[in-house]
Amino acid sequence: MPARADTAPAGASPLPEIDIRIEAPGWQSLPEVEAVVRRAVETVLADYEPEDRGAVAVLLTGDAEIRHLNRDFRDKDTPTNVLSFPAAGLPDERILGDIALAYETCAREAREEGKAVTDHLAHLVVHGVLHLLGFDHQAPDEAEEMEAEEVAILARLGIADPYAGAELAQNSHGASS
Repeated sequence: MPARADTAPAGASPLPEIDIRIEAPGWQSLPEVEAVVRRAVETVLADYEPEDRGAVAVLLTGDAEIRHLNRDFRDKDTPTNVLSFPAAGLPDERILGDIALAYETCAREAREEGKAVTDHLAHLVVHGVLHLLGFDHQAPDEAEEMEAEEVAILARLGIADPYAGAELAQNSHGASS
């Protein structure tokens, strides 16, 4: 797991590149969708030492495309809300990885949970970036640590705890690595 920065040092190195590609039309209907994604990525990465940061590519797609990705890379022939693809092992250490999010699934989950789609998007981007940094939620202790990190980051973004009143969501919140 990367080292956390104790504080943001004066003159800290700039955050890495964030490439956002919008493929599904539903994402374009959300106000300031790119700003929401960029702010979520930057808020996560600001907590980590510059050597642990790298470029992040975010694909805002739909259920059909994410289903293909989930099938091809995880052998799960179903859509999901977010997929993360860490770039570990690539020669260029300045690349952290890729995140893909499905509009229909994210919008449905937000509606079912009574949340703004942009807040749910920010949460899932935070979740995806944490996966790129090495967090996971396969075991209960990992899930607890990852969820606590998500809640703290979301609070800095002004977004309520998505797990409030819910059981530990170990593998049930649908996000994938």
